[in-house]
Amino acid sequence: QVQLVESGGGLVQAGGSLRLSCAASGRTFRSYGMAWFRQAPGKERDFVAGLSWRGENTYYTYYADSVKGRFTISRDNAKNTVYLQMNSLKPEDTAVYYCAASSSGRAIGVHSGYDYWGQGTQVTVSS
Repeated sequence: QVQLVESGGGLVQAGGSLRLSCAASGRTFRSYGMAWFRQAPGKERDFVAGLSWRGENTYYTYYADSVKGRFTISRDNAKNTVYLQMNSLKPEDTAVYYCAASSSGRAIGVHSGYDYWGQGTQVTVSS
C-alpha cells in the first residue's frame, strides 16, 4: 500500500511560480511511475507530467503540451518525494493538482493507469 500526500498549493498571480510536493510511503518508491494530474471545476482530470521508471535510478519524463517549457517534474528517491515546479503560471493552470503512483513503473497519460492517488492540492492563479 502506498500513501501519497500533496502539499505546496496556493494562490499566486499570473506569471508567478509554485512548487508542489508529493510525499510517498512505501519501500519500493524508486520503481514506481509517478505523475501529476489536474482537474479544473467541471472538467476531466488531465495528465500534466510524469516520470516512468527505466531501471536503476533512470527515469523518462513526459509533459502535456500545455505545460511544456513551464513545468518540471522531478523526484528525490531518498526522500520518497516527487515535485512539480510550476513557472510562468497562467489563470488556465487553476485546478486541483493530484499526485499519482503506478506500480507498473510506467507514467502514462490516462488516470486509469495508476494504483494510488493523493487527496489533491488546490492551485489558483489570478489574472
